[in-house]
Amino acid sequence: MGAKGRIRVARVYDEPGPDDGQRVLVDRVWPRGIRKEDPRVGTWCKEVAPSKELRQWYQHDPQKFDEFAARYADELHDCPALAELRKLAKGGVVTLVTATRAVDISQAAVLAKLLKRR
Repeated sequence: MGAKGRIRVARVYDEPGPDDGQRVLVDRVWPRGIRKEDPRVGTWCKEVAPSKELRQWYQHDPQKFDEFAARYADELHDCPALAELRKLAKGGVVTLVTATRAVDISQAAVLAKLLKRR
């Protein structure tokens, strides 16, 4: 089985499910109301989060999502942390978590798609 079925996306505020595998927080900023030792977080990999400038430009505007996804993919092109996430995904299920309400237009969704492709 390839990495395709092994990458999931969820909100960090949701309780971990039995099929979540390793949870990885992919936000640059720590989520409000979550303690550092909270099991909903898993590992924090802020190195794969979009730059502050890209995040501020995007502001989760659905009309900007396609351009955001392209710019974000460019930012991740030579990111060592992305390679580490790929290795993690080869070893089992990985759930990318984010504090974003609109998970389907978040960096976690873009990252999941990138990880599934390669």
